[in-house]
Amino acid sequence: MAEKAEKQSFFARIGKFFRDQKSEVKKIVWPSKKQVLNNTAIVLAAVALFAVAVGIFDWALGLVIKLLLGA
Repeated sequence: MAEKAEKQSFFARIGKFFRDQKSEVKKIVWPSKKQVLNNTAIVLAAVALFAVAVGIFDWALGLVIKLLLGA
């Protein structure tokens, strides 16, 4: 049976947590300004496209409902 590892104190665990966080933050690779602008343009175009698609669907469904109800 393996021996239990000695339990660390609360403050030692907190210190280890922050050291680990610092090392993880150093690994972050931030996108360039060009990449951010490109991705933003793609997202805005996709949102506009879906807004138009939903608008057309809403208009068509409203037209069908008006025809069915005879209004």
